[in-house]
Amino acid sequence: MWYFQTSPATLVFMQVTVEIPDQSVEHLVPAGRDAARSLLEESVAAAYRDGRVTMEQVRQLLSFGTRMQVDAFLQQHQIFDYTVEDLNKDMAALDRLTASKARPSQA
Repeated sequence: MWYFQTSPATLVFMQVTVEIPDQSVEHLVPAGRDAARSLLEESVAAAYRDGRVTMEQVRQLLSFGTRMQVDAFLQQHQIFDYTVEDLNKDMAALDRLTASKARPSQA
């Protein structure tokens, strides 16, 4: 079930039905998993990866209560929000920290 928030007080629901041959489901959905939930999660993960939905929309679409649940979900789908820019900032901060520790303290 997909829903999109149009205003804080109004939710609009759209039910989507997909017909998949029984013999194909086993190739698309891991054994023991709910097919509808599994396909919804894969769709949401792909949409997030492509930048079509936000982290908050992921939380709402999958009925997660917290951002930490969204983070765990994204990690399970090998989606990491750590950019080269983030790495450069972290490396600069590390350089500043190591440089300040290398200086002898003045008393």
